Amino acid sequence: MSSISSLRKSSIIAAVLLLAAVSAAQAEKRLALVIGQSAYRSVVALPNPSNDARKMTEMLGNAGFDVTATADLTQNQLREAVGDFAAKIATAGPDTVALMFYAGHGLQIDGENYLVPVDVDPKRETDIPLQAVRLNDVMNTLGALPTRMRIIMLDACRNNPFPGIGSGAGHGLAIVDTKAGAAGSFISYSTSPGAVAEDGSGDNSPYTTALLSVAREPNVPIEEAFKRVRVAVNDATEGRQIPWESSSLTTDFRFFGDQAGKTGADQAKAGAPKQPSVKRSVEDWRKDLKGKDPRVAYQLVVAEDSVPAYEAFVALFAQPPYNVRVRSLLERRYVMQAWATAVATNTAAAYQTFLATYPTSDLAATARRLQVRVANREFGPSAAALAALGPTCPCPTPQLQPVKKRAEEPVKKRTVQAPPKERKQPVTQREQGIPPEAVGAAIGIGIGIAGGLAGGSRGGGGGGGGSQPAPSGHHHPEGGRW
Repeated sequence: MSSISSLRKSSIIAAVLLLAAVSAAQAEKRLALVIGQSAYRSVVALPNPSNDARKMTEMLGNAGFDVTATADLTQNQLREAVGDFAAKIATAGPDTVALMFYAGHGLQIDGENYLVPVDVDPKRETDIPLQAVRLNDVMNTLGALPTRMRIIMLDACRNNPFPGIGSGAGHGLAIVDTKAGAAGSFISYSTSPGAVAEDGSGDNSPYTTALLSVAREPNVPIEEAFKRVRVAVNDATEGRQIPWESSSLTTDFRFFGDQAGKTGADQAKAGAPKQPSVKRSVEDWRKDLKGKDPRVAYQLVVAEDSVPAYEAFVALFAQPPYNVRVRSLLERRYVMQAWATAVATNTAAAYQTFLATYPTSDLAATARRLQVRVANREFGPSAAALAALGPTCPCPTPQLQPVKKRAEEPVKKRTVQAPPKERKQPVTQREQGIPPEAVGAAIGIGIGIAGGLAGGSRGGGGGGGGSQPAPSGHHHPEGGRW
């Protein structure tokens, strides 16, 4: 009897989810690409990504997504899958929600994140850019399309299994700032930047398990949903793994519920556009956390996952294990933020600053290598100042030499010659055979030549003062000549 009741209950839940998915599909187009990378050829296979991909395909299908599910892709196949998905999005139109879920290996090399195909066999770090797929290329491809939003979920921060890649490559993935690109992007990592995620002992990873559960809750905005995912994964791993996300969304998104699938126009009519998040200071967090139970306070700051929240917690709560966990999180976040700044700046001075602050970091070897790489291309301390002036012309700016004043020569006295004596029998123009108009032309030519020579003597030769310095802030495209 209980089994029949349980079956009925499951059927009702499935019907409700399907109804919500149908209404969502009617309101907006939802497209998803799901990739599960388990069968790696040069290293031990991962058991869970294929399982994670199957479960996510099922859940997203129930949520109204048209899902393209793929598994165990080579580099060429992975690129083709992303390209085909982009073409599908372009056909669907601008009111489309595009979602990509990737489970498998991911690496950061030289501050860049890479999705790892199953056919890679790197012998050194420099092989990864040649054999893998750069995450930024995927994000730029999707970001160039007119869509309502783009959601990328990466369960890809597992241990580096490739013996040819040393520990100098750095742990986990580097920070991606969605606010630096096109608005309407959301990216989630299965763990914090620079940290390693667990594959899990069950059929699914801790991240995917939590995501499958939280996403089914009706009418939960996506950013709130991933806060709940973070707390659930943190609890399941006893603080060893804490998911992270970056968002530049301008409208809300819900996987299920009667609010799911509403377009931006529908949200505006309902008076419920996405509200911008308010950044809270350390002092704000100290006021909120003061007097709370340490576990409750810990879950609050983990859900928020911000530096001010962690700093406030460390200042107020000294009891282990929560203080130890938060300190570890905070220290790693400092490192990864400094690393993101150094990579974005990409100068020898920026890498030197990182090395001076974190000389024993797992990213120190990469910082030294990049410092040497960029040193030869820097143009000295004036390069930044010149760049700040903005473009003037495609040519190099000519170096203007200071104009040296020439010593003034004494003015020579003109000798006034006596007028020639009048000829008794002047010869007329007619007698010489010269027409009157030719005389006028000759006089004009003589004046022009004299003027040109006079101008040349002031300007160093050529056309009336051509060597005078150019007006400030303007450069001619032919080497500064005017």
